Amino acid sequence: MAAGKKSESGESKKRKKTKSKTTEENDVASGSTEQPGASGGEQQQGALFPPTFSVSEIKNKQRRHFMFMKLKMEKRKEKLALRKKRKKEREALGDKAPPKAVPKTIENQRVYDETTVDPADEEVAYDEATDEFAPYFNRQTTPKILITTSDRPRGRTVRFTEQLSSIIPNSHVYYRRGLALKKIIPQCIAKEFTDLIVINEDRKIANGLILSHLPDGPTAHFKMSNVRLRKEIKRKGKEPTEHQPEVILNNFTTRLGHSIGRMFASLYPHDPHFTGRQVATFHNQRDYIFFRYHRYIFKSEKKVGIQELGPRFTLKLRSLQKGTFDSKYGEYEWVHKRHEMDSNRRKFHL
Repeated sequence: MAAGKKSESGESKKRKKTKSKTTEENDVASGSTEQPGASGGEQQQGALFPPTFSVSEIKNKQRRHFMFMKLKMEKRKEKLALRKKRKKEREALGDKAPPKAVPKTIENQRVYDETTVDPADEEVAYDEATDEFAPYFNRQTTPKILITTSDRPRGRTVRFTEQLSSIIPNSHVYYRRGLALKKIIPQCIAKEFTDLIVINEDRKIANGLILSHLPDGPTAHFKMSNVRLRKEIKRKGKEPTEHQPEVILNNFTTRLGHSIGRMFASLYPHDPHFTGRQVATFHNQRDYIFFRYHRYIFKSEKKVGIQELGPRFTLKLRSLQKGTFDSKYGEYEWVHKRHEMDSNRRKFHL
């Protein structure tokens, strides 16, 4: 009996040895040799590279991520080597080198907007002389703005409203409680306010802005995003002073953009105080309006330094309505349609 047990144990050891040899041969064939005490990362590094199969077929999440990052790194190295090779070729050719390729961007690939207007056009000049903002540009009115919020605003929206009033001269803040805008507008007209700004919020975050020019409109509704208060801005300057700022309007070149630019310009007085060195900028890019508030300083004859004072935010036009705010019977000049075809959307660019 003892001899039988010994023979059985010897056969089992032989089977284990043959199994271990076959597994080692398979590992060598697959390219993933294992060493005793080696970690998972070292095992993965021994795999064949680049793989002959799709990385998405790897079921193990960690191994799939490792292979993906390795492939990404290899592509980056190849791209860098190709760039260095082209640079050496250009240096060797000198003046005979071909011109550099212009990189593709959203701006230079954008289709030309047919509604872009020339400021010197007679029709545009007539529209400017007869629109609702003509009294302001003729210096017949002085901007007086009322800033209010949605019903019962939260702390962040309240702070944003206060900071917004500090960068718009002659503006007043009023917190309403359940009072409809249709009742606020007649009171604003009676007290000779020229504009009404309403800040809307959702889940304690400011997400909308309504700008209504009084007394005859128009009214614009914007989606607001990327709101940053002063304390959230890095390397910000000191608090803004009471000087009237300069206003910069960029890329409001179409019919619609012309109206929106004049609406923003009518919020600020005509004669800025240049001693304050403060600038309010409305920059339109890809139909998004970026607002920044800076202070500049002349370091020398050629160098100028700027400090952002805040707040900052981004606007996206949703609708432009004739007259004052009327959500039920108002006549809309333009409404943003999200699922509109690109061919029809071109003429609505700012």
